[in-house]
Amino acid sequence: MDVNMTRIRPYGDTLDDGYMQLSFTLPVPLCAEARKAAEILAEKMGLEDVKVVYAHSIADSFSFFVVYGRCIHSVDMTAIEIPKVDADFMSYEEINKFIENRIGRRIVVVAACTGTDAHTVGIDAIINMKGYRGEYGLERYPWFTAYNLGSQVPNEDLLAKAIQVNADAILVSQVVTQKNIHIDNLTHLAELVEAEGIRDRVLLIMGGPRISHELAIELGYDAGFGPGTLPSHVGSFIAQALAQSIRNRREQAREVYPCQTNP
Repeated sequence: MDVNMTRIRPYGDTLDDGYMQLSFTLPVPLCAEARKAAEILAEKMGLEDVKVVYAHSIADSFSFFVVYGRCIHSVDMTAIEIPKVDADFMSYEEINKFIENRIGRRIVVVAACTGTDAHTVGIDAIINMKGYRGEYGLERYPWFTAYNLGSQVPNEDLLAKAIQVNADAILVSQVVTQKNIHIDNLTHLAELVEAEGIRDRVLLIMGGPRISHELAIELGYDAGFGPGTLPSHVGSFIAQALAQSIRNRREQAREVYPCQTNP
């Protein structure tokens, strides 16, 4: 299929036709005027030939709409540059063998849903022994020691646990994102870690449905994992990042004390 990567448009019925479907809620009762408002709104978004294909009243003063139309805009994908998690994803067996050979001890991880967030599905999928989508969680890995503190954990308590067990990595899950509360909470945790003076010896990792690696880097974290993340993805990153950190410290020690280290 010949696709022009400098002019990517939605695919509906035929390549490059621009047709797309979107849904949204308007804070008005369902009526003919509301349907027209949904159509006009979609046109203002840059859609042509708009059709309201579904409308439903979801409360006395709210209406849900599904619209279909042709997008007039395109994207040049060759000009897009975004930070990505720097890791070669490995299998359960490969991760354990990597840690055994490259690190030689168990990696300690503490994890939690912090702040007011009570949604533990994501962090449980990564940490708990039962795992997710046919993969074991980090608790099942013989070369990981994982502590899952659960939900609504204050950032201070998560950090205190990390210090107590001398954690190599701190994982924080954020699902509740209304009014960007997740950004405030994640920023607060990063500031606490910096203030405690342990940022250079602990990996900070965030995850959640609205989390991206780009956001993680912006907030001072080492990695961010969004929807579809598997335990092996997180395990691979932690193992490789920790091994790299150990190599860097050894190289720095050789530079400072060249006569006291082995060649």
